[in-house]
Amino acid sequence: LLHVAIVCAGLNSSREVVTLVKSMLFYRKNPLHLHLVTDAVARSILETLFRTWMVPALGVSFYDADQPKPQISWIPNKHYSGLYGLMKLVLPGILPPGLAQVIVLDTDVTFASDIAELWALFAYFSGVILLWLDRLRRAGWEQMWQLTARRELLTHPATSLADQDIFNAVIKEHPGLVQPLPCVWNVQLSDHTLAELCYLEAADLKVIHWNSPKKLRVKNKHAEFFRNLYLTFLGYDGNLLRRELFGCPSQPPTGAEQLQQSLAQLDEEDACFEFRQQQLTVHRVHITFLPHKPPPPRPHDVTLVAQLSMDRLQMLEALCRHWPGPMSLALYLTDAEAQQFLHFVEASPVLSARQDVAYHVVYREGPLYPVNQLRNVALAQALTPYVFLSDIDFLPAYSLYDYLRASIEQLGLGSLRKAALVVPAFETLRYRLSFPRSKAELLALLDAGALSTFRYHEWPRGHAATDYASWREAQAPYRVQWAADYEPYVVVPRDCPRYDPRFVGFGWNKVAHIMELDAQEYELLVLPEAFTIHLPHTPSLDISRFRSSPAYRACLQALKEEFHQDLSRRYGAAALKYLTALQRPRSPV
Repeated sequence: LLHVAIVCAGLNSSREVVTLVKSMLFYRKNPLHLHLVTDAVARSILETLFRTWMVPALGVSFYDADQPKPQISWIPNKHYSGLYGLMKLVLPGILPPGLAQVIVLDTDVTFASDIAELWALFAYFSGVILLWLDRLRRAGWEQMWQLTARRELLTHPATSLADQDIFNAVIKEHPGLVQPLPCVWNVQLSDHTLAELCYLEAADLKVIHWNSPKKLRVKNKHAEFFRNLYLTFLGYDGNLLRRELFGCPSQPPTGAEQLQQSLAQLDEEDACFEFRQQQLTVHRVHITFLPHKPPPPRPHDVTLVAQLSMDRLQMLEALCRHWPGPMSLALYLTDAEAQQFLHFVEASPVLSARQDVAYHVVYREGPLYPVNQLRNVALAQALTPYVFLSDIDFLPAYSLYDYLRASIEQLGLGSLRKAALVVPAFETLRYRLSFPRSKAELLALLDAGALSTFRYHEWPRGHAATDYASWREAQAPYRVQWAADYEPYVVVPRDCPRYDPRFVGFGWNKVAHIMELDAQEYELLVLPEAFTIHLPHTPSLDISRFRSSPAYRACLQALKEEFHQDLSRRYGAAALKYLTALQRPRSPV
């Protein structure tokens, strides 16, 4: 078992460390235990990521980076890594007393070899990257580095290389503490290093260190080679690293054995095998993939919640213009697509300016789109008291965000009144639409045929219960009753029931959720000034399969019947009225 310590704080650092970990896992043949010193933000992100990654023979422990800050905050430091760049100095005190040896890595390194080769160098004593913790503790390391640092800072105004300046000063004073490593274990690509003197050929390379603020843009004789190595792991499918270490028994990840048993019970000859397998899939989840500033706490605030895949990225800018409030969006992407998405946001002035949009990457795995699992990820990460459960191909009225907050307050929603506020849905078949600024403008477009009520021609049952005739004249919110196949877009408290994850691909995913809300006695209140408009786009692969495949539709019917059985178990006789919803041959989104 090899132990690795990494200081990892902040959103960008938590993204960088994933590429480092991928490169380690790719070459490793030993069980690894990661000791991650993190702030609260990085911990939340990485706990979710490693729990859902489920990599065999990989343990992860977290340590609070805020705790040792007083021990290093007195040191003036000009390095771009800030206070966290000094954290390695106090690792012997942070890590467990029983841990004797650890490899310490920066987040900006990439492995080109098996980390066990580096661990083997412990036989030759240790250095900065290999800390022999018990020996450092016995040597009085804490007092040693602090005395040296205080003395050096009498003649130097601040450290420029963070902890490295202090390590160097200690080594100069106590040369017996250090055993130099071959420099192929730290091929540094900063502006002031002669990296090419370190290796003769590619096979010599062990660890590449991007220790320059320029990172991949650094100038180097073999920069293209190094960049390609890094980009290989950046876009590498992390699901492929869930491989077991043969002949090396280790504790399976939490939930892995139960998952394997469930998968083993599936019948591969079952016509619905794809659906069953997709329901059981544990997707890797990287929450808060990009920098995000949580909204200030406000009692009636609303987060727009939606999900999307790569082919709907173009909707994001328009959505940001229409909805000025917080958003929580789950994106279903491959590792390579996640990097394309990152560049897409960075290149967009509209998207890069929005710090209140939280993007959560759910990594692609399996043949069917896990729509409700994605919705649940986005819903779980919403931070406001209320959520607007929408879809990415809808644009809300420009005034909707403010109107919803005012409506929640006026209707006295909360613990005293359990309600779902219905936002009437419309659609246009025109790719260019002069978007209505008011209800009056929308009604004019509706009467002119430029708009219609949503799915009026294909699936009128989905939204008929909204009662659009009443909405035309309504001046105040009005109550509607649940009806079979009703699937409106609603505003509900954040702690509402989650979506049923069994519904993957196309069909019944929102219908089932509205049934659950009704079973829990949520009032359905239609808002008279609210509206959202669906924009045209090419059909998804799943809807095409639904339309063309009788077997696909039969599997969906089986899922509906299983859902109703579960509903009956939970709500008893009250669930009988939902039987009518099962009798329809067609199914909506």
